[in-house]
Amino acid sequence: MISWQVAGAGPLRAADERVGSALAGSAIPQGLAEFFADLGNTAVALPVVLVVAAWAAWRVGRGRRRPPRDAESGAPVRWWLPPLAAALTLGVLPALVVPLKLWFARPGPPQMGAGAHEGFYPSGHGATAAVAYGLAALLVIRAGAGPRRGRGLLAAGVALLNAGVGLGLVRQGYHWPLDVLGSWCLAGVLLTVWWAVCARWTGDDAPSGGEAPAGDDAPRTP
Repeated sequence: MISWQVAGAGPLRAADERVGSALAGSAIPQGLAEFFADLGNTAVALPVVLVVAAWAAWRVGRGRRRPPRDAESGAPVRWWLPPLAAALTLGVLPALVVPLKLWFARPGPPQMGAGAHEGFYPSGHGATAAVAYGLAALLVIRAGAGPRRGRGLLAAGVALLNAGVGLGLVRQGYHWPLDVLGSWCLAGVLLTVWWAVCARWTGDDAPSGGEAPAGDDAPRTP
């Protein structure tokens, strides 16, 4: 629906530009807004994912002398798949965002000027932040680190961080609000696909907590 409104210059797009202009001229401190907007840079977000992916792979795979196996099916647990899939997801992201920008060719806010570089929907910074920090949180959750309450706080923290990134992008006049919302929708699809792939092919859907699964001597459910 957002893409349709942006492409067809519908009423939602007109309201979006009014809201964006109001936020760009608001009293939100520019320094704080720029800080959050910069969190959507690949140079900032990519190292975060790589570090967390390496930690998650170490936590799940540590101390194993042989490939772990699922307690029910006996199939190997591919502990290396979630970090690898996270890296591939980040690699796919530009291949999706750039063609969409060219196709929609939406002009940016007045602060960005006009010209051949037009193409602000969806937001690349917004998508990068949502996918990168979302993947980092999901990798921690799949690694089984911390109690369930801590995982909920982690998810809430990532959501707040991305809200700050989106607000910073709009406040600084880099994007319209719908550019950010569209990027979040795209990120939601990618994160869902990542989780589904990991749940299907790792052989261990539940967070492992970094401990080895039950061995052959463990009782099994009939």
